[in-house]
Amino acid sequence: MRFRRRLPSLTGLLMLEAVLRRKSFTAAAGELGVTQAAVSRQIALLEDELGQPMFLRKHRAIEPTAACLTLGLSLAQSFANIVDTIEAIKASSQAVVTIGATVAFSSFWLLPRLADFRDRNPGIQIRVISQDAKIDLDSGEVDIAIRYGSPPFGDGTVIASRGDVIMPVCSPEYFRRRAAGPLSAKDDFIETDAADRSWLSWTQWLAKSSATFEARPSLRFNHYTETIFAARAGQGVALGWGALIQTFLEDGTLVPCDDSKLMDEGRYNVLLPLKARRTIASDQAAAWLTAALHG
Repeated sequence: MRFRRRLPSLTGLLMLEAVLRRKSFTAAAGELGVTQAAVSRQIALLEDELGQPMFLRKHRAIEPTAACLTLGLSLAQSFANIVDTIEAIKASSQAVVTIGATVAFSSFWLLPRLADFRDRNPGIQIRVISQDAKIDLDSGEVDIAIRYGSPPFGDGTVIASRGDVIMPVCSPEYFRRRAAGPLSAKDDFIETDAADRSWLSWTQWLAKSSATFEARPSLRFNHYTETIFAARAGQGVALGWGALIQTFLEDGTLVPCDDSKLMDEGRYNVLLPLKARRTIASDQAAAWLTAALHG
């Protein structure tokens, strides 16, 4: 590597930092577990390579030169950075990264993909907090959150986001027995009573779609997961967020009711709390989430 040709002996640099910090060849030797003669020899070799003295030898004392002080400051900062990085790598083998998301996002999108993350990062433990109420990023309970809505957000930094297409979906069985054509008031609508109204209701979706009829839901649930399970069971028509129901569209347990689709203003956002303490583990999890969300 090219930088190796431009660097003096790393042993000499390590000993220089110790001598400068301990203000003594003897004390530095004791710290490093070598003889005082070995330290003196390495410093002398370093001085020869640099072409100038690092210390002025006085009676029972040494005085660092200006060049020595400059080099010593750089070495101290560099060694501290190396120590911090090594400790972070060691800690990552037992690291726990907590990810917060809605119940639906956790169940339908995150959980099926976690095996991929664990295969790529076997030393990192993942803890998932699933709740439909807004996650308090200031509490320190989560390291990363996935929030649906329109950024920016006052409590977190968005590092990735993607939009989604919303469509009416139902089971193949319901599709076969319903009247052919677009949605109408005759359909059985399944509603999610979400506390967060960034998730569209049927009334909002129909208004955005310029529909001329009113939906009267025959089933209501307080979790989107139950809404989708009811739709897959043939109980009626549900609003399907494409990213969340992709697996069910692929396996054929859900099908679009008609050709109507709506690109919503809301987005899935990967958020880092403003006061988050970054670690190698959380950085790896955030990078994986970003790639998976855009994949």
